[in-house]
Amino acid sequence: MGALLLLFACLLLGVAIARWAHPPEGMARALNWWVLYVALPAIVLELIPKLHFQAALWFPIAASWLVFFGAWALFEGIGRWRGWSRARIGTLVLVCGLGNTSFMGYPLVHALHGEEGLKLAVVADQLGTFPLLASAAIVVASLYAGRKPRAHHVLRKIFTFPAFLALLAGMVVGQLGGWPSVVDEMLSPIGATLTPLALFAVGMQFHLGGVRGQAGVMAGGLGWKLLAGPLLCLALGLATGLHGLVLTVGVLEAAMAPMISAAILVSEYELDTDLANSILGLGIVLSLLTVPLGDWLLTG
Repeated sequence: MGALLLLFACLLLGVAIARWAHPPEGMARALNWWVLYVALPAIVLELIPKLHFQAALWFPIAASWLVFFGAWALFEGIGRWRGWSRARIGTLVLVCGLGNTSFMGYPLVHALHGEEGLKLAVVADQLGTFPLLASAAIVVASLYAGRKPRAHHVLRKIFTFPAFLALLAGMVVGQLGGWPSVVDEMLSPIGATLTPLALFAVGMQFHLGGVRGQAGVMAGGLGWKLLAGPLLCLALGLATGLHGLVLTVGVLEAAMAPMISAAILVSEYELDTDLANSILGLGIVLSLLTVPLGDWLLTG
């Protein structure tokens, strides 16, 4: 409970600071830079060498892909039926297909299941969500914006992302027996900055735009992201005989709030930015309730 309260406190503090304290311009962007380029790679470098790879690890990865491509099929079908614009369909696929498995996922899973759960969250994020963001999401954004996706751009995003490079390095180090204790002692406190800073930065960027006329679309999008998609992943896991922490963390990561980077991608490709920001803001608030509730139902 104390760990979950810390998440709420950091998020609310970020909201309050952004609204009333007049922080320096670009502060949230600077905090995001630290999280993405320093804290996140440090966590990956610390945990991946300690992870015992097993066949069941396919599930947290597959769950991320199932949610994304399920969202694509669902919203393309509904969009054609309802006559939605290409911009709206593309926005829903991106924002409701990609989960916030690092900024929100790491702190929540760590609060609920400790370091063992966090190791699995790293796998789901770095081998599931991140490759999707850097590849399929770019393709979707390009197609629905009327542009042609470029293969070299996709590959460059994957192989220049620090946390992904840290993942590869961590796998090698794990095969060689792990880090010396002095390196672990250095990586651990750096990685520990991710939870408070990530949630604080999310709070500073929190935005709930006008929902007038969009309530039904938002409900459908969040219904998939926070409920139907994770339930489909749970059904897949149970059907294949999975149980325990791998099943739980895989479903929880699939149930995370929409990804902040997905909303940024929507803006970059000039899709429906207002809808993306509204879904993002409401999804963050709801997921702080639905993810712990889902964990209680899975483990209770």
